[in-house]
Amino acid sequence: MGDQKLDLEISRFVAAPRARVWKAWTDPALLKEWWCPRPWKTEVRAFDFRPGGGFHTFMSGPDGGESDNPGCFLDVTPQERIVFTSMLVGGWRPASPWLAFTAILTMADEGSGTRYVARVMHKDDAERRRHEELGFYDGWGACITQLEEVARNTS
Repeated sequence: MGDQKLDLEISRFVAAPRARVWKAWTDPALLKEWWCPRPWKTEVRAFDFRPGGGFHTFMSGPDGGESDNPGCFLDVTPQERIVFTSMLVGGWRPASPWLAFTAILTMADEGSGTRYVARVMHKDDAERRRHEELGFYDGWGACITQLEEVARNTS
């Protein structure tokens, strides 16, 4: 996968079955419950869950902050892997994102739960450092905790 020093990665055990983690990820009504660290809120503006389909979230904070995040799904392997990027939008159209990355999310059975790995690849070291300084580990970690909560309460 190229130069892994340009990647940021979190691997976590999620105490919920993989089918529930997958559902929390693939149902936009559930995704908006965990996608950004609380007390921020997420609006799912596009969720065409297939390669080439648009994926667009808009996040808003209690202080008036906003984060607009259009993107594109690149690969979907049911209950195993989701790949998306900010560098394209739906229909494979090129984009100029405020933060350029491609994310590879994998899910695998582990005991009674799920091994969830989020690898985020960047085009260069400056972009990787910028994402890390913006709070990648704390922010994505909080979201995984929230994902676990939603998955555990989903049937």
